[in-house]
Amino acid sequence: MILVLGLCGLRFGECAALRVRSVDLMRRRLRVSESVSEVNGYMIWSTPKTHQRFVPIRRSLIDALVAQATGKKPEDVLFSSPNGKPIRLADWRQRVWDSAVAAGGLSGLTPHDLRHTAASLAIASGASVKHIQRMLGHKDAATTLNVYASLFEDDLDDVSNRLDAALLEASAACMRPEPSAAILELP
Repeated sequence: MILVLGLCGLRFGECAALRVRSVDLMRRRLRVSESVSEVNGYMIWSTPKTHQRFVPIRRSLIDALVAQATGKKPEDVLFSSPNGKPIRLADWRQRVWDSAVAAGGLSGLTPHDLRHTAASLAIASGASVKHIQRMLGHKDAATTLNVYASLFEDDLDDVSNRLDAALLEASAACMRPEPSAAILELP
C-alpha cells in the first residue's frame, strides 16, 4: 500500500477502496472509481473527488500487486486489514505507518505526503502538467500548477538546452548542400 501511495499518487481513501478488479495488469492501470473513509465509526463509500480515473502502474509494482491480489476475489478490496475488512486510516497508521516512519527516521511524514512524492517523481521523470493532473485526479491543471509549480521550475535549464539542441539541428539541416545530379551518377 505504501508503494502504491508513493508511486501512483492516490489519496488514502482511494487506495483503501481499490478492489482486485481495479488492477488492470495488461494495460498497467489502476481504475480509481471508489473512495472509502471512516466517519463516526462507519466506513463510508463514495466516488473520488474527480469521479473515475485511470492511473499508470509502474513496472516495479507489478509483482507486489500480483502478490497482494493472490487468493482474493475480484470484488475484494486489494489492501485489507488483518480481519479482511477495508483499511481504516487511524488503525493503519498505528499498526503500519507510524513504525515504518520511525524506522526510516522520517518523523512528521504523513500518508498524504506520499501523494506529493509520487507527483515529484513523475515531474522529475519528465511528465507534463496534464499527465500529473490526470494521475492525481485534479479537476484542472491550474490546481496541479498551484501545488507543484516550483518543481517544474527546476527543469528550465533542461528545456533551454533542448531548445538549443533543436535550433542547432535545424540550422545544420539548412546548411547541408543538396545532392547534385553529378554526384548521384544519373544514367
